[in-house]
Amino acid sequence: MTFISRLAACGLLLCTTGVAAQPLPRLAASTDNVTVSGISSGGYMAVQFQVAYSSLVRGAGIVAGGPYFCAEGSVRRALGNCMAPSGKDLPPTPDETLKTVRQLAEAGRIDPFKNLQDDRVWLLAGGNDKTVLPPVMDALDAFYRATLAADAISFLKVQEAGHAMLSVADPQANACPTSETPFINRCQDVDAAGKLLTHLLGPLQPPAAPPAGEMIVFDQRPFVTGRAIDASLANEGYAFVPASCRGGGCKVHVAFHGCLQNAGEIGRRFVDGAGYNGWAASNRIVVLYPQTVRRYGLAWGSFRWLLNPKGCWDWWGYTGADYHTRDGAQMRAVRAMIETLGMPPQPVQSASPSMPGSTNR
Repeated sequence: MTFISRLAACGLLLCTTGVAAQPLPRLAASTDNVTVSGISSGGYMAVQFQVAYSSLVRGAGIVAGGPYFCAEGSVRRALGNCMAPSGKDLPPTPDETLKTVRQLAEAGRIDPFKNLQDDRVWLLAGGNDKTVLPPVMDALDAFYRATLAADAISFLKVQEAGHAMLSVADPQANACPTSETPFINRCQDVDAAGKLLTHLLGPLQPPAAPPAGEMIVFDQRPFVTGRAIDASLANEGYAFVPASCRGGGCKVHVAFHGCLQNAGEIGRRFVDGAGYNGWAASNRIVVLYPQTVRRYGLAWGSFRWLLNPKGCWDWWGYTGADYHTRDGAQMRAVRAMIETLGMPPQPVQSASPSMPGSTNR
């Protein structure tokens, strides 16, 4: 399929997966101890979400991401300072990031800074990562060390690793030094999902194999003001719900994929193979996998110009100037998804029995 025909097909079909989406279930999940993680643009999104919603989030796992508001709304800074820093084009210092966070908190655009200070974070940098260079992760580590207790931070450096999620769950994972689709690598026995969840949540039961639970395809559109495509969000997202979580009380973890790693690009490789589901099944964790979609300017049925050709999460401002705050379109959408998971299940309404001689219409 040519680029043009693929783009046209995506527009006509609204980039759906071919599986009927259902409403995101209300599971009475615990939403006062949410954790988040992500890789690449998803790593930046996880940091962004953690800082903006610090009253909700209690920990973050970051693979190949960088400091909060690193790009400052600039594509040039995103590509330079925040991915391949050199010379004077460097990531922000801890003091600069802390100043930004405090100013936004005082203005009421993000949650109070004090809520961030009892979080836990887990970081992973690959020595062969040529997309987000190691100094960017070093800058993120420096910000957290200026903010959190030392024992709250774990920073793993895998010298051989390329730009990828490191997983033992994907049977077709790329070799460790690789930096190409689906951006899931096998580096010996490094299980990034398991390591980050254990650091963020404490000792866990071993992962279940196979995971006992259901991968739900849900409709993301109700969580977006306007059209999902105008926030560069796909119509459909995923949620792994362990069998034990239907009764309520489970924790929530949000896993943000990276650029070119959404379901429209690699199918279910990330949601099935990143490594979260086995741990979630044996430890009563609902894993939310929100999904982006590519945008090439205008889209079918939309007159809004939006440029996101690799389906990245918005960490440089393509959705608008509020992208990094509680008012960001993608931020609000994911927050609303978490709120829904925390709601009590809707009661099942039984049909009224028919009386003899009556007619149901």
